[in-house]
Amino acid sequence: MSETTKTIDDGGYAFPIPADDKAGWHAESGMTLRDWFAGQALSSVGSSWSDEETRVEFARRSYLMADAMIAARKGGSL
Repeated sequence: MSETTKTIDDGGYAFPIPADDKAGWHAESGMTLRDWFAGQALSSVGSSWSDEETRVEFARRSYLMADAMIAARKGGSL
């Protein structure tokens, strides 16, 4: 039996830095757009989380919202 893995579109890097070999910077560095979107979605929830299960659920929903935002900016759907 083979397992299939769905690749998550992370949207690329949120704040890419141009490569600078002299300074040792790499062109691909930093957080992904998916992480940025999830953080923005999570910030709208507030800080009144009552328990661990609630915090995990808010985080999960934030990534679902981030996935929807990435799909929407590409003109598609999930």
